Amino acid sequence: MLEAWLFVSPTLIGFLIFFLGPLAAIFYYSTTEWNLLSQQATFVGLRNFHNVLLENPDFWHVVRNSVIFALGLVPLNMALALSLALALALSRPFFGVVFFRTVFFAPVVTSAIAWAIVWKFMLQGEGGAVNQMLAWIGIDGPNWLREPNWAMAAVIVTRVIKMVGLNMILYIAALQSIPRDYEEAAKLEGASRWQVFRMITWPLLAPTTLVIMVLTTIGSFKVFDHIYQMTGGGPENGTLVLAFYIYQQGFKFFNVGYAAALALIMFVIVMALTLVQVTLRRRDME
Repeated sequence: MLEAWLFVSPTLIGFLIFFLGPLAAIFYYSTTEWNLLSQQATFVGLRNFHNVLLENPDFWHVVRNSVIFALGLVPLNMALALSLALALALSRPFFGVVFFRTVFFAPVVTSAIAWAIVWKFMLQGEGGAVNQMLAWIGIDGPNWLREPNWAMAAVIVTRVIKMVGLNMILYIAALQSIPRDYEEAAKLEGASRWQVFRMITWPLLAPTTLVIMVLTTIGSFKVFDHIYQMTGGGPENGTLVLAFYIYQQGFKFFNVGYAAALALIMFVIVMALTLVQVTLRRRDME
C-alpha cells in the first residue's frame, strides 16, 4: 500500500499544488474585496457575483462577444480541419504529403504573440499587406482591426488559421485508423464518395469530433493573447471577450476579488457548454 502511494504521490502533489490549491484560492478571493495596490482584503460574501450578474451591463456585452467568438471559431475550425484539402486528401499518401502537413501545422507551434504581431501589421489600413493585395484586384479593403464590424471577424480568422493544424492532425490520425474495407465495400455496393463519407466516415469520426469540439470550445473562451496583441478589446469593446476582461479587472484595475468571481463564472459557463456537447454527442452516437 505504501509503495502505491509513493508511486502516485508526484502526480497527487502536483494536482494539489497546481490545480486544487489555486482553485480553492480563487473561491476565497471571489468572496473578498481585495485590491492589489492596498493589499487589503475585506470579506464581502457573494457581493462580487451579484455585481457581475445584476449590476454590470458590460459583463453581458463581454459574454455576448465571447459567444460570438466561439460560434465563429469552432465551426470554421472544425470544417476547415476536416475539409479535403487539410484532412481527407492529406490522409492519403502522396508525394509531398509531409511537406503540406508541416506547412499547415507550423502555425500551431509558432509563438502566439509573434503570430498576432505579424497579422496586426498585415491587417492595417491602406499600408497592410492584405489590403494591398485586395487593391490589386480593385477592392478597397477596410481597416480590419479598427472597425467594429470587421475586428471580430479578423481575430476569428487569424485564430482559426493558427490553430486549425492541430485539429487537422487529430482528424488525420482518426481517418487513418478507419479500415479501408468499409469504404471499399460501400463502393462495391454503388455508394458515392459523399455517401461513403456521410454514412461511414463521419459516424466513425464521432469520438474524435467530440474531443475536437470540446477542446476548441474551451480554447475559444480562454483566448487572450490574440485579443491582447491585435485589438486590446477594441474597437469600442467590440472584441472584449471574457478572458481579456478578467485580465483587465485583475491586473489593470487591480480588483482581484471581482476578477476571481468573473473567472469562476467563466469556469461554470465552459463546464456547462462542455456537458451539453458531451450529452448531445452521446445521444447522436446512441
